[in-house]
Order: sequence, then C-alpha cells, then structure tokens
Amino acid sequence: MTKKNLTDNEFTSILKEYKERVYWHIRKMVIDHDDADDITQETFIKVYENLDKFRGDSDLFTWIYRIATNECLKFLRKKKRTSLFSFSSLESELENSLTSSAYIDGTEIEIKLQKALLKLPDKQRLIFNMKYFDDLSYEEISSITETSVGGLKASYHHAVKKIKKYISLPD
Repeated sequence: MTKKNLTDNEFTSILKEYKERVYWHIRKMVIDHDDADDITQETFIKVYENLDKFRGDSDLFTWIYRIATNECLKFLRKKKRTSLFSFSSLESELENSLTSSAYIDGTEIEIKLQKALLKLPDKQRLIFNMKYFDDLSYEEISSITETSVGGLKASYHHAVKKIKKYISLPD
C-alpha cells in the first residue's frame, strides 16, 4: 500500500485503528490535550505523506508509533528551548497543565505518579509509559525507539527507582 494508490477509505481505516492509541501515547508525554491533539494530527499527516516509504520491515503500528514518538520528542525539545527564555521550566509548565486541565481527572496517587513521571528525562518517561501504560514488550519498544533491549531494561529500571523514591515507596 503506497500513498499513490492509497484510497481515502484505506487511510480513514488506518486513522480509525490507530488515532486514539497514538493520541494517548503522545498525551502521556506532553500532558496538554491541545498539544497532544496537534501532535497527533501532525503524526498522521506524516504517516499519509510517507506511506510510500513504509517498507514493511516492522508492523504498521510500530512505524506509526515511531513517527508519533519522534514528533513528541521534537515538540518537547522545542518547548524546552522556549522555556529556557521564559521564567518557568518545562517541568513546571507540564505540572501546571496536569493540575489545571479540565481533561485530567485522577486520584491523588495518580496525580502524584504523573508528577513523578514529569521529573524523569523524556526518554525514560517515554520508555516507562510504553512499558507500564501501553503494555508493550521490550522488543516492540526497541523497534519503535531504535534502542537496544538491554538499554531499555536499564532505562525502565532507573525510571521505576526514581518514581518509587519520589512517591516514597520502598524498593
């Protein structure tokens, strides 16, 4: 299936199958609904424009998640650069979004977990989210992030230790 012979119905089918999952993958990283919505839209524009480059070396899901992940990390890097010139850090901006958003409704422990996740480096947070929330295997995450399984296991382990320390859980 390439862009050249992709029908509107086929693309709509791809969109229906993956949009919600991609949105929540992104949303866990950027917190803000509007930002997640924009990045999701940008992701699917790239999917549509580059479908002819999809070689089938991995599942379509993995390829789309890789695009979404890259778009998300690009957005966060840009946002960090912008926050360097403002009086607030990206972490405080995301934390404010977390506690003031009408789209987020969670128990105190869920909010505390989300705040702990915001303290992680982006890549560790991404890996934790994919493993813990999305229940992806290390092999799937490896394919998406193009990181070794061993490196992913180490990142996940460090993320869990940092989260436990932040929310004061025993090892």
